[in-house]
Amino acid sequence: MKPVSLIQFLIEERRAGRINAELSLLIEVVARACKRIAVATNKGALGGVLGEAGTGNIQGEAQKKLDVISNEILLEANAWGGHLAACASEEMEDPQPIPDMYPKGNHLLMFDPLDGSSNIDVNISVGTIFSVLRCPDGVVEPKAEHFLQPGTTQLAAGYVVYGPATVLVLTFGHGTHEFTLDREVGSFILSRRDIRIPEETGEFAINMSNQRHWEAPMQRYIGELLAGKEGPRGKDFNMRWVASMVADVHRIVTRGGVFYYPLDAKIKDKGGKLRIMYEANPMAFIIEQAGGAATTGRERILELQPTGLHQRVPVFLGSKKEIEVATHYHLEADGAQG
Repeated sequence: MKPVSLIQFLIEERRAGRINAELSLLIEVVARACKRIAVATNKGALGGVLGEAGTGNIQGEAQKKLDVISNEILLEANAWGGHLAACASEEMEDPQPIPDMYPKGNHLLMFDPLDGSSNIDVNISVGTIFSVLRCPDGVVEPKAEHFLQPGTTQLAAGYVVYGPATVLVLTFGHGTHEFTLDREVGSFILSRRDIRIPEETGEFAINMSNQRHWEAPMQRYIGELLAGKEGPRGKDFNMRWVASMVADVHRIVTRGGVFYYPLDAKIKDKGGKLRIMYEANPMAFIIEQAGGAATTGRERILELQPTGLHQRVPVFLGSKKEIEVATHYHLEADGAQG
């Protein structure tokens, strides 16, 4: 079968009436920017891109040089194309308007330019996550509040994982699809269409070092997984944890599994660890479109009404049956307390 390039796929989606020309162009531009980020990450120490940038982002986290470079690449690539009204980045406090010298489009783009950047210096997979919304009608200068739309309104979401291969996973709300970068040709080529995540799994990803800080239902749930065949679940579970959300989610998209970043005592005041706009919503959209589930442990992530551009939430996502069990334990515990 003849390989299908990303551009060909986007044209097919346009012909099928699933996306418009502006959204198609936006995805092409983001993909091109991600190819540049892939080149920068691949150079490693030879490119002078490793180590701290000596700056902090809006969350007060130390930025790596590649965080800053990736952010600049995405901002610059999307400024002049005429497909955006504004964009927002996890690395910046406020949305970035499109300069007045360029035409404006009807879309809003949000991105985490380099997720898992603490792994860069040790050569472990990192990635870019992005989400696209429609700019509300009549809004010429979008502000933060115009981005605060529930995840159900996303027009597109995707991530790129920079690993042994550079892979783009994308959804427009009509299934989840995977493209692999052919470095010789310089194009993303469709490698899996309509991905389906198995409903059941024996693999989970969680940061076990936080166990003592978790809420009781989470302690109960993970305790049962660790008890294995002899425990109430009656089967053995394997644990994986890369500490790069893109890499952990990509494993689930590839072979099933579940990923948890639950509420714990250390992060309770912040509401969670992961950001709803830049991480939780796009990943939830991708996972649901592949037949998986995504909740906060209590409610569906995509139905949450965001209240802030950098708001954080707990994240449970992956194989449906397992997410249902973990979510049920939390709701049951809430009911018992109520």
